[in-house]
Amino acid sequence: MLTVIYKSPRKDQTYLYVLKRDDFSAVPKALLETFGKPKLVSLLDLAKRDKLAGADIEKVQQALTAQGFYLQMPPQPEDWLAEHKEWLGDH
Repeated sequence: MLTVIYKSPRKDQTYLYVLKRDDFSAVPKALLETFGKPKLVSLLDLAKRDKLAGADIEKVQQALTAQGFYLQMPPQPEDWLAEHKEWLGDH
């Protein structure tokens, strides 16, 4: 399965995967407006890969098949304070 990956100029570490280059017809207009003008990053053949750097390859393939696009968001920042409070509660 071929996919084209674009990065958002507005949202750091946010990527949009689509099936065809410059074809955003499956992507909701509101999402594209928030995303900004997509900047081409890469073309990948997912069939030749076992994993992706920042996304679950199976979820990407499922989303591309079901809806024609996949949106990769940045990872959630760790909440060190909550982890510390939880640790304190255990001791």
